[in-house]
Amino acid sequence: MIDLRREGDVFVLTLQDEENRFRDDSIAAWNRALDEVEKAGSPAALVTTGTGKFYSNGLDLEWAMANAPDFPQYLNDVLHVLERVLTLGCNTVAAINGHAFGAGALISLCHDFRVMRTERGYWCMPEIDMRAPLHPGMTAVLKARLRKQTFHEVLVTGKRWGAAEALAAGIVDHAVPEAEVLPHALSLATPLVGKAHPVMQRLKSEAYPEVIEALRFRMENI
Repeated sequence: MIDLRREGDVFVLTLQDEENRFRDDSIAAWNRALDEVEKAGSPAALVTTGTGKFYSNGLDLEWAMANAPDFPQYLNDVLHVLERVLTLGCNTVAAINGHAFGAGALISLCHDFRVMRTERGYWCMPEIDMRAPLHPGMTAVLKARLRKQTFHEVLVTGKRWGAAEALAAGIVDHAVPEAEVLPHALSLATPLVGKAHPVMQRLKSEAYPEVIEALRFRMENI
């Protein structure tokens, strides 16, 4: 489901499912991997990527409705992973190898930096076309990590952003060919491994208090 290895002082987390959607086993694997990165201390950084044509296709709503007896808890568990990535005590880079939709797009925004593949793949928040509301924490991530007009366009159009458009809109920081996505992400992360420290988690948490509060809003309260 998830492979975690080290390239020097950089952890590389590779999502290995067909569409890399969030299910109970992948959520547990995310948490185990993040635990390992946190325990490593410094020096460290984290790069995440996928396999095939998907970085992550987000929530698996069909699976959740069929298998999760408590859908609100399933969503709360995903939100917790988003918060952990957003506030991780080391630098993080999303190496977006393919499609990033919904919660997959959101978790990429929770990283410090994003590198996206140019030839293929879209970044998208499709909820307007699904006629589905967003959890307040998800909206808060978008609002905090995107430019104001980009945030609005992402929210109300459901646009599928290719790498060039995503780069121009500030959704991603770098757009490179497929073969360069992971190497480029590693080149960004490697010089920053010495920055890993508990104070980084505090700095990030204090930078986004409203986002953290929204991510912790329990679905059963809606």
